[in-house]
Amino acid sequence: MTQSEIDTIIEEYERKESAILAILQRIQSKEHYLPKEDLEYVSQKLNIPLSSIFRIATFYNALSLKPRGRHKIDVCLGTACHVRGGEKILEKLERELKISVGETTKDKRFSLDSVRCLGCCSLGPVAVIDGQVYGRLTQEKIPSLLKEFK
Repeated sequence: MTQSEIDTIIEEYERKESAILAILQRIQSKEHYLPKEDLEYVSQKLNIPLSSIFRIATFYNALSLKPRGRHKIDVCLGTACHVRGGEKILEKLERELKISVGETTKDKRFSLDSVRCLGCCSLGPVAVIDGQVYGRLTQEKIPSLLKEFK
């Protein structure tokens, strides 16, 4: 992301330190992660210690300091989804994508994570891909679901 693009985002939030989380989210939506040089630039522009920005960037699971894929997959492993086979869905995704939880495919197409609850218990097992909820998943549905994003 260019410095002028970051400047535009910062100005949209009126250079408010209280908007740091929203600013980081916007940068990540463009880059699919938070590059160190972008964080350093935001630190300078907002006069916020870099350590404070890193604290925020590492506290929230939605933010990442390492590159993520274009498509983010979160598999629910909360109680309802776990009982209904959420772990099997996750294992199938790991096999299909050839990555483990917390990793990104070599082609940077997919990132895979697990979460503890998505609040869709009646639809379990559930995965969220790019913000879209996919419920009542089975292992058999995974290959065709992934094809939608290739």
